[in-house]
Amino acid sequence: MTKIRDEKYLKALGNRIRQIRTNKNRSTYDLSYGSSVSRSQINAIEKGDINTTICTLKALADALDVKIKDLVDF
Repeated sequence: MTKIRDEKYLKALGNRIRQIRTNKNRSTYDLSYGSSVSRSQINAIEKGDINTTICTLKALADALDVKIKDLVDF
């Protein structure tokens, strides 16, 4: 089985999530509390270290009051 992982894409996704979060003046603590996603996982996503799930993206989008498509619009 081939492992599919695009480092540039993961970094771009993480940067976009961080950008939205900081534009809304939200800390990783606030985002963690609102999404039930751990701060360590949010940090790893924002750094592009992990390939997250669509369900986690939905939780983050809901907590940031945006649509999933806004998170991946980069």
